[in-house]
Amino acid sequence: MKITQLAKMAILILSLTGLAACSSTGEEAQEPAVAETESGVDATTRRAQELEAEARARAAAAEERMARNALNTTVFYFDFDVAEFRQADRDVLTYHAKDLAANPNKRIRLEGHADERGTREYNLALGERRANGVLNFLIVNGAARSQIEVVSYGEERPAQTGQNDAAYQQNRRVEISGI
Repeated sequence: MKITQLAKMAILILSLTGLAACSSTGEEAQEPAVAETESGVDATTRRAQELEAEARARAAAAEERMARNALNTTVFYFDFDVAEFRQADRDVLTYHAKDLAANPNKRIRLEGHADERGTREYNLALGERRANGVLNFLIVNGAARSQIEVVSYGEERPAQTGQNDAAYQQNRRVEISGI
């Protein structure tokens, strides 16, 4: 019986010694693991922030390119006998309005045009209505009225000569010109 008790005691001592050894080594091993995890989180967070900053920079650069392209668009076309500009032109005109709002000393002229169909007086009035439609949109989106001059040329300054649909389409327009 003594051998059995002695074996049990030896197993118990070995177990306690092994447990004590594991717990002291485990704590030391865990600290670097926690430190590595924390630095890993910091590195991951830093990388995510860098990626987010790069994405914002790319978005800002794309916005700048779109603004430049929009501001280079200065002619807006109209349908026959219509004074309202097209939906597709809204974004471009919004950039023009923002540009005017950001540059209070900038002045532009809106030149309204019509094709040759209709009387001279009617076409002058139509060109003016078209230019005023653009004017109102620009003002609503931030431009000041004092920055914009409106002129109607009616059918007097055609962009393209001819009596066909292609020529008529080119002549129904509002042009933005700097003053």
